[in-house]
Amino acid sequence: MHHSRRRFFNGLMGLSLTTLAPYILFSKTENATHQEVKILPKGLRIGDTIGLIAPGYTFPAKVLEETKQTLTAMGFIPYYTERLNKRHGYFSNTDAERAKDLNHMFNNTEVDAVLCVRGGYGCTRIMNLIDYEAIKKNPKALIGFSDVTALLNGIYKMTGLVTFHGPVGSTLNDVYSQKSLSEILTSHRNLKSIHNTVLLPEYIGNPEYERYTITKGKAEGILCGGSLTLINALIGTPHEIDFTDTIVCIEDVEEAPYRIDRMLTQLIEGPTFKKATGIVFGVFAGCNKSTNPNSFTLKEVLIDRIKPLGIPAVYGMSFGHVAQNFTFPIGIRATFNTEEMVIRLMEKTVA
Repeated sequence: MHHSRRRFFNGLMGLSLTTLAPYILFSKTENATHQEVKILPKGLRIGDTIGLIAPGYTFPAKVLEETKQTLTAMGFIPYYTERLNKRHGYFSNTDAERAKDLNHMFNNTEVDAVLCVRGGYGCTRIMNLIDYEAIKKNPKALIGFSDVTALLNGIYKMTGLVTFHGPVGSTLNDVYSQKSLSEILTSHRNLKSIHNTVLLPEYIGNPEYERYTITKGKAEGILCGGSLTLINALIGTPHEIDFTDTIVCIEDVEEAPYRIDRMLTQLIEGPTFKKATGIVFGVFAGCNKSTNPNSFTLKEVLIDRIKPLGIPAVYGMSFGHVAQNFTFPIGIRATFNTEEMVIRLMEKTVA
């Protein structure tokens, strides 16, 4: 099975790809609230070294072994330090050691990209310990989702480095997820489109996987976002997201409808969320259930909170805490049409 996955991924990426040095992209946006200069990481190729970090929760040993097997089958070389999973309460290590590991991966010239083994709470605790200057000097792709949302958006804001909301090591063993990741992180295509997966039979009829338009329209803006919980956790910090001129991608997991309501309301009442150009919801797995018999459904909450904004918005895109999780670049300008439900990238994602 691993050999077949290797052949599949080799076909996607192409062995003839050449590695290009990271370069600086000057944004054409006139909005001073966003990065005037973006840094693109280099594109990946077969044989590159992927540094593994665990910036949040601890994890079972089998997760690391499975991650290593998947990366090896994909043609990459996994690398990690002794700090990776030393367990400190519910964290994979102390704040200082987790931050040290992240900083090490960016400073290490032998590492070509950085993949989070898993999410889980803890990323916001190390934001003030990150060496942002080192990241600027040694740009490389950072990949993950869930709690890693804080790192992805925070690092982009502080450095201009384009980061990637995509699978973590524990969820990478999926063909659709691997294909999406390879298309975004390789340089053989300049401009790319992100399409939904075919809905798996077991999800048909499940309202959490329904695909629908909340507000029709077309949008153009800078991609940002991730976990709703973490987007809100950044509010009031130096890493708070400025939603002006953005297409906001949002997902979450195992939150009751009233909690989704509360978090969206907080965003709406903030200074910039209403200035977004588009809102793309992923799958909110486990978020349509409540112990309150009078609860609104998830769909009712989303329509009630989002439709009055008049911003083009859809629900049900293939990203989030689901098996099939596409990768999207944070910091890249894109367009979105609610009728197509396709994200079209207007800029290169890697050098």
